[in-house]
Order: sequence, then C-alpha cells, then structure tokens
Amino acid sequence: MASWSRYVALGDSQTEGLNDLAPDGTPRGWADRLAARLAGTTSPGLHYANLAVRGCRARHVREVQLPRAIDLSPDLASVAVGMNDLLRHDYDVTATLADIETTIAGLQESGAHVVSMTNPDIAKMLPAMGWLAGRQRVFHDRLRALHQRYDVPTLELAGQPLGAARELWSHDRIHGSAEGHRRVAEGMAWLLDVPGSDERWAEVDPSRLGPVRLVLGELGWARTFLGPWLTGQVVHRHAPPRARAVCKRPDLRPVEADAADEA
Repeated sequence: MASWSRYVALGDSQTEGLNDLAPDGTPRGWADRLAARLAGTTSPGLHYANLAVRGCRARHVREVQLPRAIDLSPDLASVAVGMNDLLRHDYDVTATLADIETTIAGLQESGAHVVSMTNPDIAKMLPAMGWLAGRQRVFHDRLRALHQRYDVPTLELAGQPLGAARELWSHDRIHGSAEGHRRVAEGMAWLLDVPGSDERWAEVDPSRLGPVRLVLGELGWARTFLGPWLTGQVVHRHAPPRARAVCKRPDLRPVEADAADEA
C-alpha cells in the first residue's frame, strides 16, 4: 500500500474544482477531495499543492505548471488536461499530446508517481456538441497509448454512464457538481488502491428526460452557455492577450484529512 508525502495536481478548471465550492466559497474539486482522502488513510501528514488554472491548455501546463511542480518535488502528481485544447478552433492533437508527454516525462524524471484520466464523453454531457465526439475519440485513443508507454495509471471517465447523469454536472454541464467531483475523487482513490475506496464509483442511474424536456433543456443551455462560448471563440481570435488567472494553491501545505466530507 503506497503512502505519499507531497501531492501536486496539474491541470485546468476541473482540477481547480470550478463550481464545486467549499464553505468559504473557494473552488474545491476532486483533487482537494482526493488529497483529504489520502491524508485520512494511507498518507497522514500529506502536503498538497494545486497548480491548475481554469481555461488553460496543455501548453500552459507544460510551460508554467510543470516547472513549478518539479520545484516542489512531489512523489505523487496528477495530470488532467486537453479538453480546452480539443474545444478550440486551432486544436492540434499532435501538439497537444506532445505537451502532455513532456509534462508526464518531466514529472516522472523528477521522481513523481503520475496518474491521469480520460474525460467524460462530450456527446453525453453536451448533446448539442456531439459533432466533437470523433475528435475526442481520436484524442483519447492517442492519450491512452501515451499513458501506456509511460506506465501512467488512468482513470477511465470516457465511456462511463456518469457523463449523461445531469446530477453529476453543474449548471453549465461542463464542470462537475459537488457530487460529480466526489465521484471522480472516489475513482482516483480506487485507482490508487486507497483502503475503503468504492469500485462502483462510476455507477449511476442517469436522469430520464422525455423528448420535449430534453429538447427544451438543450435549447436553454445553448442560449445560456453555447452561444456566448462560440462568440468568445470568434472574439478571442482577434483580441489582445488577457491576464490569466493564477492557481489557487501554489505551495505545498498540510491537508485537513476531513475536508473531503464537507458539504
């Protein structure tokens, strides 16, 4: 049974924990929950840093987060990135995977045990964007091959019914709800063989919507989120660079072992 002393999480808004808020209003998310689970079981005294930045792409993880992570000398690191690349107009699967490979290799060379994950099926989460399903399948196939080459344990979110379970996603259907983040944390605990982890972490009973409610729901979501997002993609091509948000936990700090169970 492995024990860890320094855990560093790298990635984008999912790892930051957007829309899963702690009692003080700050993002929590699956990585915070996993750190608390580890601290309360196999890894008492665990120190944890979260370098994830919302909206970031694989290049940012390689150029900004990786050097900081290496400075922190983690013995456990998680890397979850790529969806923000896949959703963009200038997506390049080869370049994205090259950035991810450099990140994984750099962490492993520094002595970290690296874990990762695939993403939920976008066609289940967002039926209106089902046209991206083929692009995502190619990305996942190549990502799995990369993980296999580097012997990276991978939590499979792709192909799981949880992608269609509305209760596991927040109002924007892109970021997990509190329960969704709890499920991912449970899955990562299971991947790391944490005592008491539930191998049924992905089992759900997806919400059943009639065709009328389903169509109305899709139209409402498209008006509220998809339209503004597509407009932003067009504007972003010509807009000057914007200041990027900073990560929420840049330094290794002790973990409160009971934080994972906060409402």
